[in-house]
Amino acid sequence: MSFNTSHMRDYLQGLQQRITQALTDLDGTPFLVDAWEKGPGETLQGQGITQILEGGPVFERAGCGFSHVRGPRLPPSASQHRPELAGLPFEAMGVSLVFHPRNPYVPTVHMNVRMLSVVNAQGELVAWFGGGMDLTPYYGFVEDAVHFHTVCRDALQPFGETLYPRFKTWCDDYFCLKHRQEQRGVGGVFFDDFSEMGMTQSFEMLQAVGNGLLPAYLPIVKRRMDMPYGERERDHQLVRRGRYVEFNLVWDRGTHFGLQSGGRTESILLSMPPLCSWSYQRQPEPGTPEAKLYTDFIVRRDWLA
Repeated sequence: MSFNTSHMRDYLQGLQQRITQALTDLDGTPFLVDAWEKGPGETLQGQGITQILEGGPVFERAGCGFSHVRGPRLPPSASQHRPELAGLPFEAMGVSLVFHPRNPYVPTVHMNVRMLSVVNAQGELVAWFGGGMDLTPYYGFVEDAVHFHTVCRDALQPFGETLYPRFKTWCDDYFCLKHRQEQRGVGGVFFDDFSEMGMTQSFEMLQAVGNGLLPAYLPIVKRRMDMPYGERERDHQLVRRGRYVEFNLVWDRGTHFGLQSGGRTESILLSMPPLCSWSYQRQPEPGTPEAKLYTDFIVRRDWLA
């Protein structure tokens, strides 16, 4: 079966529904479903479904958005590696999610799978894919990081031995707060501008990554969600959430693409946590679990060695 964009749309809508239902089953809180449309007179045209869970006992805020839009000119953030396509009309669709847990011992997770396509000057469909998932703990547990990376590796294994180490390094390079020389979390896998296996097989690889999110993350949530915590852990969580906000607003290409192309701001910023904080030159006490996060976990590390 050759690839066409309707296959991608069907997969993404099903993926969003499976993931949000799994979170509702765990948390007990339904998602707010906000279907939206961008029509004539706007920079982009298309539609999407933003789903938000807020104020739950397990998830303080969990956002999962599907979007499918068309635009008149491929924005700079999407054409920097494909200059021959710059300025052409484009089609973009994807599912993006960020889940911010209430308990500081439960990590935040991010996952995104997306496609951009253009009909080139020869009238041919050119599609490329991007995405991945990564884990951002506030308190580090080796078994959680190993589990997450094991699922990522196993998802990519059918497509070649080299993809996991390559995408793992790509994730470490990308999810780095360069202005602080600090990793965002324990990483995962990341890929962008990807079509080297052909559109059909590249799409199959993308599906394997998207389907890996729930088995990679939910066992960790269930292990940690009932651990007792107090003000100290909560304060540390909010400071680390501030780092998350810094990355998304300063470095994230997806955020930049959405805003540059005239996307729906409320949906683009679904990744923002409900609460966060900053503290001037905050340094954890040596020897504490908070300090161990910096020395042992948010560093580049081969978790499957």
